[in-house]
Amino acid sequence: MKTKLRAGGIVAMAAALALVVAGCGDDDNGGADPTPTPDETTAVDPTPEPDETDPPAVDRDPVTVTWWHNGVGEPLYSFWQGIADEFVAANPHVTVNIEAIQNETLRNDVLPTAFQGGNAPDLFQSWGGGELADWHAEGLVMNLSNVIPDTVAHIGAVGNSWAIDGAAYGLPFTFGPSGFWVNTEVWESAGLDSNNFPATLDELFEAWNAIADAGYAPVALGGQSGWPVGHWWYWSAVKTCSSAALLAASNNHDWSDPCWVQAGENMDGILTSVNGGVPFNQGWLATSAQEGATSASGLVVTGMAAMQLMGVWDIGVMGGIYNEANDLPSDTLPPAFLSWFPFPNIPGGGGDANLMGGGDGFSVHTDAPVEAAELLAFILSDSVQQRYAAMDNIPTNPNAFGSIPAGSANLLPLAALENAGFVQLWLDAAYGGQIGTPMNNAITAFIGGQGTPQDVVDAIVNAAG
Repeated sequence: MKTKLRAGGIVAMAAALALVVAGCGDDDNGGADPTPTPDETTAVDPTPEPDETDPPAVDRDPVTVTWWHNGVGEPLYSFWQGIADEFVAANPHVTVNIEAIQNETLRNDVLPTAFQGGNAPDLFQSWGGGELADWHAEGLVMNLSNVIPDTVAHIGAVGNSWAIDGAAYGLPFTFGPSGFWVNTEVWESAGLDSNNFPATLDELFEAWNAIADAGYAPVALGGQSGWPVGHWWYWSAVKTCSSAALLAASNNHDWSDPCWVQAGENMDGILTSVNGGVPFNQGWLATSAQEGATSASGLVVTGMAAMQLMGVWDIGVMGGIYNEANDLPSDTLPPAFLSWFPFPNIPGGGGDANLMGGGDGFSVHTDAPVEAAELLAFILSDSVQQRYAAMDNIPTNPNAFGSIPAGSANLLPLAALENAGFVQLWLDAAYGGQIGTPMNNAITAFIGGQGTPQDVVDAIVNAAG
């Protein structure tokens, strides 16, 4: 059977905020109900909230649930541990063993090795799209629509990037577009207006040159981590190509539209935009993305660089780095000088209405105890998602949107989603590992000065077979 991916739909937001979310997917499946009728698997009720007083079931056999996530930094590390403790308190027959693993290591090394070795965790980080489709094809992930259908239905269309043939094989706990996270103190030190961010690529180049003239790195880039480099080319493609061309690539592996080569040519302009050179920090190829004060996220929040192109989760990462550097409590909200704006439009491009985004989620191994799915339902419950949002994160449970702090910079990407005509899932997630890894390698080589725009497209086409 052909595997079909969907990542489109309308997501109801707080205060009547409507998000048009579209990504990789077959057109005939884009409006389907993501929750199928349960089959032979018995649906279970989501785990009760921790403040409910009903006694836990005493006749369930003891089980251990292993949970691997990428929340290695504070406050997320302690938050997830607290959630596991609450779940165990409500379900005394369960033991939850957590392991926090750095994102790239988990995604590229640890999970694939565990899958191949037959010792996969029960609950694990999941990014949706083609990567999840690969796991599904290998029989590695549980059909959650049969096990926690109420949670799947409540999360709704924002979970469509984790749906395959109409069923959920993972669920996101956060979702939003990437864009530029800005240190407005650095921005204003360069004589720029933090209430008037660039709307076009030429305006962005002007701002970068002003920042460089003021003695700061215009952009922090974690080249050591690989995928942040890829996102620059992705964004050039998303703003150069029409939504039809983006869907043809995701759905049909068709990269014949000239816009894909043009995306690389537009990248050439970015790479020579600051005094004839790159806008990135010195040593960007050896800089990590999000690990500590010397990472790209650290350079922005400590005032060494003006901005970073990154996903919505990065405000939490930067906040954690800032709190540690300033000996602040780990649950202190991110500093108010952080702001956000979307990737500007490219003159002559076909993607002015396009955004690119994605999120973090979890999948459950097909052989996991049902308690792993119940834990995921608890993670996505109102109570947990409201507390997650109160930490200045974007949740996926619509009942938690109102818990994002007033004045949060995260309200800006939500507003951008409201106005988007099309939202493309991260290209490496949309295409899957077979294509994503060679694509990212070719992009890194190109941005590092090796190769041409055509070489990147050729690498993608060759990887797709």
